[in-house]
Amino acid sequence: QVQLVESGGGLVQPGGSLRLSCAASGSISSINAMGWYRQAPGKQRELVATITSAGSTNYADSLKGRFTISRDNAWKSVNLQMNTLKPEDTAVYSCNAYIRTGIGGGTYWGKGTLVTVSS
Repeated sequence: QVQLVESGGGLVQPGGSLRLSCAASGSISSINAMGWYRQAPGKQRELVATITSAGSTNYADSLKGRFTISRDNAWKSVNLQMNTLKPEDTAVYSCNAYIRTGIGGGTYWGKGTLVTVSS
């Protein structure tokens, strides 16, 4: 069974930084694209950033320059470095990945980690 588990969320003051991590586990043959999404209270889920297995990245335009996505293929993990955080960055951050197992492939999601930006 494949699982994605996020960590690193919490409370941070405006202007601060947080680093989120997401680790994949289970019977994994390979991992293609990985990504981070977020959902703020009362809003739809939105893309934060994605990264391919080759390291190509894509960011939401509004987050470029503040957020950085990276991945460690050996550890089957994806990270999100968030700097200069703003109250509007408050949301549940979830990671996803397209994962191939011995019986096929599919998109998997973690349960999410809450990031609260507040003084």
